[in-house]
Amino acid sequence: MQPTGILEKEKATNPLKALSKLGQAVWLDYIRRDLIETGELKRLMEEDGLAGMTSNPSIFEKAIVESTYYSDRLKDLARRTDLDARGRYELLAIRDIQDAADGLRPVYESTRRRDGYVSLEVSPFLAHDTEATLQEARRLWKAVGRENVMIKVPGTQEGIPAFEQLTSEAININVTLLFAQEVYEQVAEAYIAGLGKLAARGGDVSRIGSVASFFISRIDTLVDSIAQDRLKTASGEGQKTTLESILGKVAIANGKQTYQRYQRIFRGARWEQLARQGARTQRVLWASTSTKNPKYRDVMYVEELIGPDTVNTMPPATMDAYRDHGRARASLTEDLESANQTMERLARTGISIREVTDKLTHDGVRLFADSFTTLLKAVEASSQASK
Repeated sequence: MQPTGILEKEKATNPLKALSKLGQAVWLDYIRRDLIETGELKRLMEEDGLAGMTSNPSIFEKAIVESTYYSDRLKDLARRTDLDARGRYELLAIRDIQDAADGLRPVYESTRRRDGYVSLEVSPFLAHDTEATLQEARRLWKAVGRENVMIKVPGTQEGIPAFEQLTSEAININVTLLFAQEVYEQVAEAYIAGLGKLAARGGDVSRIGSVASFFISRIDTLVDSIAQDRLKTASGEGQKTTLESILGKVAIANGKQTYQRYQRIFRGARWEQLARQGARTQRVLWASTSTKNPKYRDVMYVEELIGPDTVNTMPPATMDAYRDHGRARASLTEDLESANQTMERLARTGISIREVTDKLTHDGVRLFADSFTTLLKAVEASSQASK
């Protein structure tokens, strides 16, 4: 055991590194060309213990539209008459993903394939088309050509069977846009089923990496909005007290209950049979961990969801905030009774968590599709301007 003074010094130096000591990997929810070219990625790995990266259409939209780092490359690609806007975007994105994967390769090797991944998402336009998702995921996996890449597939009812099939084909998948505990459980079961199929064909299940991206802060944003509206017309003190008691609490409670499902699913005879062949659990990855409400602590969605075999993918501002004043403790299995009570109180208010998570899934697909549309329009405009 390290002396208290050394632990205090490490925490004062960088709280992000304390997360790994508690079993949680720190990933960055961001990608941009300069992060790779300037050596910033390497610095984050060395100083913060960064262990992976995630991207999505919104992130690439901001990277390409709001910076000049892609201008020269876009001018070159504009001369390619065989490419449309989507084709040009993919070449930009794939190069970034490949270079980030190469930069993260030492983490991938040192953690024996547990971390060191970077994610690339299939088109959000395909979120409700199983076959098209399968085809695009296979194509992107082959195009990137890096074993420490995860292809992101949405956790829609059409996306989950695609995920199971892709897992059986030994393709690493990040299942994204998860909000509901029941849907998370379907994803975890699909992972086990996919690994089972791979093992039955003689495939090496030890080489598969996968995460289930469970979104956090968006739940509080929507639930709080509904609760605040109901508070305006609350008829009694009891109703008002119950509504006030859930503000800013549901997202974390929902996450804690989801982790309980993770712990239950990845144990027992069926899982142990795969584990003996080298299979790794599909970790829960906490996404959407920036705090949207300025009244709440800016690192609450990091501090309250720390536990073994998890990942927290943070946008740069949240990572900076946690590095500055984050406090690490094993919070994920702490005070589960309060988490259960929060979800019970939510039900008593008449706010349906099922309706909330269904809406957030639908909205999430739409928002990513909107970002993708904006991105493609910007790429096309840049190409036209270069002619």
